[in-house]
Order: sequence, then C-alpha cells, then structure tokens
Amino acid sequence: MKFNKGESYIFALGGLGEVGKNMYCVMHNDELIIIDAGVIFPGGELMGIDYVIPDFTFLKQNESKIKGLFITHGHEDHIGAIPFLLSEVNIPAIYAPNQAAALIRKKLEDRGIKYNNLFVYEEKNIYKFKEISVEFYQTTHSIPDSHGIVVHTPNGTVMTTGDFKFDLTPIGPIANLHKIAKLGSHGVTLLLSDSTNAMNEGISNSESKVDSALDDLFTKHNSRIIIATFASNIYRLKHIADTCKRHGRKIAVFGRSMENNIEISIEGGYIKHKEIFITPEEANSLPNNKVCILCTGTQGEPLAALSRLANGTHKQIKLQSDDIVVFSSSAIPGNALSISRTINKLCLKGITVYTNTSLSDIHASGHANEEELKWMLRLAKPKYFMPFHGEYRMLKKHTDIAVSCGIPRENTFVLSNGDVLSMKNNVIKKAGYIQAGDSFVDGNRVGEVSNAVMKDRKIMAMDGIVVVIANMDIKGGKLLSSPSIITRGFVLVNDNIELLKKLENLAKDAINNKIKTGINYSDIKLEISNTLSSYINLHTGRKPIILPVIMDIKKDVKN
Repeated sequence: MKFNKGESYIFALGGLGEVGKNMYCVMHNDELIIIDAGVIFPGGELMGIDYVIPDFTFLKQNESKIKGLFITHGHEDHIGAIPFLLSEVNIPAIYAPNQAAALIRKKLEDRGIKYNNLFVYEEKNIYKFKEISVEFYQTTHSIPDSHGIVVHTPNGTVMTTGDFKFDLTPIGPIANLHKIAKLGSHGVTLLLSDSTNAMNEGISNSESKVDSALDDLFTKHNSRIIIATFASNIYRLKHIADTCKRHGRKIAVFGRSMENNIEISIEGGYIKHKEIFITPEEANSLPNNKVCILCTGTQGEPLAALSRLANGTHKQIKLQSDDIVVFSSSAIPGNALSISRTINKLCLKGITVYTNTSLSDIHASGHANEEELKWMLRLAKPKYFMPFHGEYRMLKKHTDIAVSCGIPRENTFVLSNGDVLSMKNNVIKKAGYIQAGDSFVDGNRVGEVSNAVMKDRKIMAMDGIVVVIANMDIKGGKLLSSPSIITRGFVLVNDNIELLKKLENLAKDAINNKIKTGINYSDIKLEISNTLSSYINLHTGRKPIILPVIMDIKKDVKN
C-alpha cells in the first residue's frame, strides 16, 4: 500500500486474532516505532515447529525507518521473537524495563547473540526522536516492571496498555492510575487495550488472595507439596518463596525456564530468601514436610517437569502417594486436553491434586476482566479504540465493552494482522493492508518451513509415507528388478504383505509402461505416484505421501 507523507500509521504484525506473537507498530514519515516482539508456542498441529513468530518482511523493507523496539514487559509472547528479529532486521536500539532487559540478555546470551544497544527504561523516561516521542506508565501484571507505552505523533497520541490488570492490593507496585488519567485528560487519539480476559465478567482476583490460599494449603498439609505454575509469573514465584519461608520449607526447582526466572528474579531483588532454594539431592534427603517442589508443566507439556513426574520418567525425583500437587495456573485455550491427561495420571497414582477450579483462589490472572477494561477506557478517554492481544471473539467483546463506555461504534476497529490505520489531525480511518503472517521456527531455521512443508508433515503424521525404490538401467531402457516398497506410518508390514506385494507389481507395471514411450525420470515418478495413490486411496481410504526413488545402477557403477 502507499504511505502518504505527513500521515501517521498504526498496524500489527502479530497479536490480533491470537493470544501471543505480539508486535505493534506506529510509523510517521521516516520514523518507525516497534512495540514488543513475541512468539506463540505451537499446538500439536504444527509438527516439528518450535515457535511461531511474526513475518518480518515489512520491517526488512523499511529497516532504515526503525528507531527502536520498545518492550512492555518480559513475557515470552512479548520478547520471545527478539533473537530471530535481530538475525533478520537491523534494530538500532531495544528499550526494555529492568526485568525484561535481564530476560532478554539471558535469551541472547543462550543463543550466542552479541547486542550492545539494549537500554533499561523507567516510567519517568521520555524518548524523543525527530517527530515522534515515546513515554511510559506503570501497570500491574504477573511480572515486575510491566508498562503501557504511549507514542506521540504530529497527528495524535497512540496509547497501548500492554498486558495489564487493576489490582488494588497487588504484591508488587500498583498501576499508575494518576498518570493514565493525566494522559487521558491531555487527549488520547487511539487506545490499544489488552483483550485477553474480555470474555470474563466482573473484576479479576487480587494476587493477594492467592497468597492467603497458598498459606492455607501449607498450613493444612504436612506432605510434600508440588506446585506447578508459569515460570514467567514472577509474583507467583515470590508468593511461593515467601510462603515456604514462613512454613520452614525448602524449595527444589525443576524446569530450565523456571530456574532462569528464579535466578534473574533473585539477582534483581524481586525474590528474597535465596537460602531456601536447594538441589534435588538435598530435597530427597529432607522430611516431606520440609520440602516444596516448584516445577513447570501447567499446560500438560509432554517434556515439562510435571509431565515427567506424572509419567514416572523424571530422573531426579519420584512421586510419593501422599504428595500434594497444586496447579497454580489457568488453562491456555487449546491445552485443556493435555492438562486433563496429566491430572488423570497423577490421580491414578493416588496423588491429591488441587486445580484453579477446585480451589479458585490458587491462581489470579494477570489480565483485566470486563470491569477493569471499562476502568481503563474511562481513565484514558480515547477518541478511537482498537482492541489487541486476543482471539477474534475477545476483540469483538472488548469492542462491545468500549461502545458501552461511550466510544462510538464507528470509532472502533476490530482488525487483523497487517490491517493498517491512518491517522491525520486526530482523525483515524482504515488505510489498507501490508504483508503480515506467521513465520515458523524449526530448530535454528526461520521461515524455511513453508505451509506446503507443514501440509506434507500433517499428511505423513496422519497417513504415512510410501517409498518406492526402483533399480534401473536408464541407458539400456530397462527395469533391473522388482521395485522395493518401504513404508513408515502407513501400514504394519507383517499384517499387510499382500497389499505391499500388490503395490510392488503396480509400480513395476507403471515403470514398464513408461519405458515403452521413452525414458524420462519425471514421467516415471509421476506415473508411479498416480498409480499407487489411486489404488491405496480406493482400497484403504488413506492418502500417504508417495516418494519414488529411481536408481540408475549402470550409471552409478561407471562413476
């Protein structure tokens, strides 16, 4: 699309229609501000994929305009894509709050990436560029140093909330309500607000209630207590450490992400009592009533510590029948089945399991419910509204909430990634579309795995693969022996000898038919694929990938 000089533009490269992969941009002439660079952890349908990140094509095309990447807070769905972004795009500076900066440094260090332009900002800081300026306001979330980010342009002010909630009795600092109201009184043209919990009525639980609920659990039970929570929920980790200190328990930590966050939080002074953390070996030698195990695996991830405990495959620690397992978390959409599997395995071992449904105060979300979203709208008083960070139903509901708070329906925008808003003289309208989508990270490869590859992986997972190996004398124009059939994930060989023999004969006939019309590798392979695909689908109802391999034996010998 065409960008007009003098107008300001707002768009998302990730975070709309999805929970995660957050990346939002504000652009004016030759200045481009990026807010967050997050990932989504793939579901089971994305076989072999480690992360899903935004498509950076637009940023690569407009690299010279980028003034900086500004980070709201340190969760993976806001910082996880940074190593991949730096490998593809020149980012002149990254500005992040203290906790997020520490996590980013660790992330870059683990990947061997040297980057010297990471700066720590505080709420009072203002960064001024030629025509754009950026400032911050403190919010409450489940991780320390969370901020909303405000971008001032010549055409109006864009205010983003980041992830937030309003908690009047938080464990950490309270949101800066006065600054939010001050920004609102000065005039907010467009508000981009967190929609994660827009479907939830009322007000979210206070984090202080979790502290009381955990304290009750520790008072009630003398058994070993195993707590699974999000490794990134620093305030929850602080709760657990403080509660263990009060009850004379030591903490053994399992899960690399958990260990990293504990280490960074101790170094930053967010978690005290370093002395209560012990090794797994020390935990195994202490009485059960003196031990708390803190681990990852709240979403039933197969390789996480809790799943390995439930499966009995953890090398360092084994479950005991009187253990108490606490899920201090909520289910991310799509993970309910995996979580249920883990809980069932625990219950089969006689373990007592507490979840957020069975004991409602052992988890408090870090995202605002409906009434808190209304509060933000009333304080910011935006002229226009755009919900972000949420699935479509969440964005739609948040828009309805905004309308109930007096925002005209025509001044709201439920957008998709890549949709562009233009802002001129405090008037906003839809302007067009830029390239935006998903990039898949497979190992250290970014973007090399296409949708076509993912389609093939799904076919192989569902219907398997059939490899046809044919030894031929291409120069002599003849098949030297019957083709060999190798299958993986298609049928059990010993139970389907007759079928595989039939496939051999069909492949042989297909090759001989093509030999009569002249030797051509491509034509022979296509004939084998078409012949076998039709037969397999007709007789089994399945559609495996057919992979013909032609070996020119005479040619290979001469070479």
